[in-house]
Amino acid sequence: MQNYRQLNNINYPSDLKKLNVEELKELAVELRTELIDVVSETGGHLGAGLGVIELTIALHYIFDTPKDKLVWDVGHQSYPHKILTGRKNEIRTLRQGNGLSGFTKRSESEYDTFGAGHSSTSISSCLGIAVAKSLSNNQNNVVAVIGDGAMSAGMAYEAMNNAGITKSKLVVILNDNDMSIARPVGAMSSYLARLLSGKIYFGFRKAIKLITSSFSEQFSNKAHKAEDFLKGMVTGGTLFSELGFYYIGPIDGHNLETLLPVLKNVKNFKHKGPILIHAITKKGKGYEPAEKARDKYHGVSKFNIITGEQKKSSSKIPSFTKIFADTLIQHAEKDTKIIGITAAMPSGTGMDLFGNKFPDRMFDVGIAEQHATTFAAGLTTEGYKPYVAIYSTFLQRAFDQVVHDVAIQSLPVRFAIDRAGPVGADGSTHAGSFDIAYLTTLPNFVVMAASDEAELVRMINTSTIINDKPCAFRYPRGNGSGVTLPDIAEIISIGKGRIIKEGKNVAILSLGARLQECLKASELLNQKGISVTVADMRFAKPIDQDLILELCLNHEALITIEEGSIGGFGSHVMQFLSNRGIFDKGIKLRSMILPDIFIDQDTQENIYKKAGLDSISIEEKVLEALKSNVVLSKAKSVS
Repeated sequence: MQNYRQLNNINYPSDLKKLNVEELKELAVELRTELIDVVSETGGHLGAGLGVIELTIALHYIFDTPKDKLVWDVGHQSYPHKILTGRKNEIRTLRQGNGLSGFTKRSESEYDTFGAGHSSTSISSCLGIAVAKSLSNNQNNVVAVIGDGAMSAGMAYEAMNNAGITKSKLVVILNDNDMSIARPVGAMSSYLARLLSGKIYFGFRKAIKLITSSFSEQFSNKAHKAEDFLKGMVTGGTLFSELGFYYIGPIDGHNLETLLPVLKNVKNFKHKGPILIHAITKKGKGYEPAEKARDKYHGVSKFNIITGEQKKSSSKIPSFTKIFADTLIQHAEKDTKIIGITAAMPSGTGMDLFGNKFPDRMFDVGIAEQHATTFAAGLTTEGYKPYVAIYSTFLQRAFDQVVHDVAIQSLPVRFAIDRAGPVGADGSTHAGSFDIAYLTTLPNFVVMAASDEAELVRMINTSTIINDKPCAFRYPRGNGSGVTLPDIAEIISIGKGRIIKEGKNVAILSLGARLQECLKASELLNQKGISVTVADMRFAKPIDQDLILELCLNHEALITIEEGSIGGFGSHVMQFLSNRGIFDKGIKLRSMILPDIFIDQDTQENIYKKAGLDSISIEEKVLEALKSNVVLSKAKSVS
């Protein structure tokens, strides 16, 4: 850490209160410098944090945190908050194993009121806290900071609708940086911009200019204040006020001389009910490369502070995401019915590439996974082939729509599930742990898992001809292994796996991207005289019953492996074998899955080791299964 005049003396919010406004401004400069320096070393979310430097200082200066409760929506804008709340000396452990989380986390600090990793939860959680305080006659304040695209999600409006009819004191700060991860989309995200550029406002503005052109400077200044008043009246009065909020703003979110008195007034305000402060901020504020970047440096890898150049992977092998996008584009060139859909993650899912090629056939619906799913379902009823590209962790938000609007009606929506399995530094909130389990419970659903990039291409190819039911194919974060890619005409049979390596003693049934680790484990076992069959099962549903039965009849033990929670592929295999009475024949079955815990952030390699899904763990599991067979045989011979 550099030798900062102000920041070096700030350990907790109580230290802020010793500073005057000019010193707070100096602190803001230092905090911004420190944030840039930290993220250049750790990677992570930068632009959003740079945009809330002054707001963070002002909130902790005016409010009595942690007694007053402060919730940061999503949590990726909370790095400055972490630095000011006792974690300054740990901040360079951000997003690393045993280090600070890249999001707010209740177990990490009492200042992290509510954990977050997904967007648009702040108003709901804060309303719950506010009502609880009201019921307990607790007068402390509750503040939600929401923005960076999170207001495009329906949950935020559900919460506001509910909050508007309560008498609990709740302060919502709309951090309006006109940015989400991608360009803001949808009517609501541009609502304020439309109002401020409309005839009423501009007509008034023009009249003011005509009136003041020959008047004194003093009158002109007053007139501009009247213009600002109208701006606030127009914007606040037509939406937030109708929702029951006392609206204040817009105000400059980077001006401490504005922020401090406004927040102080709100803190002391005796108004019963919710208050909304509309703060205008700039994502990436104070760092030129971020300000110029299209996504304002939303999420970055390690980078050169001077040039802003991010360190890229040295691998020349394309990522699974890129291969998905390229393959879908090839199909879309031949089939005009193919549609691309994403929920505010075009670059993360590769849908930006699809959109560049087919701008009229790619739809970014904003942070609205539920809508994305049902929107896709509607498209299928008219003969279109929508591909909903979405991270595994975010698809969880649309589970009800997947069940009711897609599966029950057997509509052929195609789900491209990115970031399946552990994701590394983003930690448990972003891990793709549950999609196998929750999708394979649904009747008439096809669920595929790619073992490498060539298999991903085959699964995309296959999905194009599944026209009578929904399907999903999952693939991990990161680069492929460099295998040769097949032609887009090459498909696979529904519900059929393949034998990769044949042996006699043990059969390993791999689903998904752990296949290479299974092959490594088989080599280790061969050195111990154990002959191993390795199968790439391809389908979590329908499972390849014929292949599973064949492997059971010819091996002492079966080991299933998947990057998912309990209730997935292994559970379905066990259910099938149990119903067929296979266990009566003495076959040993072991299921290797993600452990029944939420695994914190670390490198993907370390996470796999912790989860017991690396080659060494697979070898140990096989040896344990065979040993139990020997013990059981001895016990039977004694009896």
